[in-house]
Amino acid sequence: MWFVFALLSAVFAALTSILAKVGIEGVNSNLATAIRTVVVVIMAWGMVFLTKTQGGISEISRKSWLFLILSGLATGGSWLCYYRALQIGEASKVVPIDKLSVVITLVLAFVFLHEEFTVKSLLGCVLIGAGTLIMVV
Repeated sequence: MWFVFALLSAVFAALTSILAKVGIEGVNSNLATAIRTVVVVIMAWGMVFLTKTQGGISEISRKSWLFLILSGLATGGSWLCYYRALQIGEASKVVPIDKLSVVITLVLAFVFLHEEFTVKSLLGCVLIGAGTLIMVV
């Protein structure tokens, strides 16, 4: 089931890029990011209440709070930079560079989470990096 959700995530991310590129025209990128964020917040809390999982807030550990907050800050930084890049660059070049996050994530997962870095992952990283370079040059 994880594969279906991952694939849907990719589809929604692709739609996000195209819709954002059209919507950001003539709008300050920080303002556009803020509007998008409000929509995401409403949608996320809507799902929490729809699934009746709001009671779990009190069970979240301090460590989880810290890392969820740090993740939120990283997301905010990513979105702010992404929208600015999208506003001043071509989507067909911005998006592939943004997707280098896959390579960076694999490296960080190896270094900090001690996940296995296989020949297959290394080859995938090289191909993604090469593909990105080919697309943006």
